[in-house]
Amino acid sequence: MSSTLRTARLVEGLREQTGGFIRAVAGKPQDTRVPTCPDWPLRTLVGHVGQEHRWAAELVRKGEQLPVPDPWDADPGAPEDWARWLREGADDVIRAIDEVGADTEVPTFLGPRPAVSWLRRMLSDTCVHHYDAAHATDTAFQIADDLAADVISEHLELLAAPAWETLRPAAAELRGHGERIGLRPPSGPGWVATRTPEGVRWEHGPVHADVVVSGPAADLLLVAYRRVSPESGGVTVTGDRPLLDHWLAHAAL
Repeated sequence: MSSTLRTARLVEGLREQTGGFIRAVAGKPQDTRVPTCPDWPLRTLVGHVGQEHRWAAELVRKGEQLPVPDPWDADPGAPEDWARWLREGADDVIRAIDEVGADTEVPTFLGPRPAVSWLRRMLSDTCVHHYDAAHATDTAFQIADDLAADVISEHLELLAAPAWETLRPAAAELRGHGERIGLRPPSGPGWVATRTPEGVRWEHGPVHADVVVSGPAADLLLVAYRRVSPESGGVTVTGDRPLLDHWLAHAAL
C-alpha cells in the first residue's frame, strides 16, 4: 500500500521533523547519552541523520544501491554548524527526488520502488530520531497526525514485504496463524497486522484484533518503533498482551 500523502506533504514533513530534530539538539553537549540509541552520544545521532539524508540522495541520483554508511564515520562538524548541516542534508534528498521524478523507480532494500519511497523512509527515520534526540535532551517531541499515520503505515509495509525477512531474519518469528495486532487512533481508521504462515499482512481500516493498542497516532508510532513501552501512559492495551509483546520483540526495523 502506498502513501496517502502527496509528495509535497512528505517534503513538508521531512522539513518539519528535521527542524524539530535541530531544536532538540541545539546547544546540547555533544556527548549527551541517547538512551534509545544505546551507546550513541548525541554527536553520533546528529551525524547519522545528516549522513543518511546525503546517502539516500546520492543513491537516488545514481540509481544504484550503495553501501550503508557507518554512523560512527559521520562528521556533522562543529555544534554551531549542526542546524545548517542537517537542513542541507534534508534539502539534498528533496532535490534528488525532484530531479529524477518521484515516480521513477530506484533501488531500495526491498527491490526497485518509486523514488518517493526514499522520501518516506527518510521521513520515518528522521521522525524516530527526532524523538530520540528530544528524549535525550528533555525537549518536546511533536509530529502531526497525518505524518505519524504515514510513518506507521510505512513501518507495516516494510514488515510485510517479502524481502524483509532476508534483511531481518528475526522477522520470520512474526509469521503465525491468523493472530491480529491492532493500532487504534482516537478517530478515523486504524491499522491491523495479521500474522499468517506466509508472513505479515496488514490493512488500514476498522480495528478488530486479538490485541489492540489505542491512543494518539504519535504515541502509537512510538510504541510500534519500541521507543516507549505500552505502559507509557499515552496508550492503553486491551486483549492478548503476550501477543503484543512477542510482536514488538520481533518487529524492530
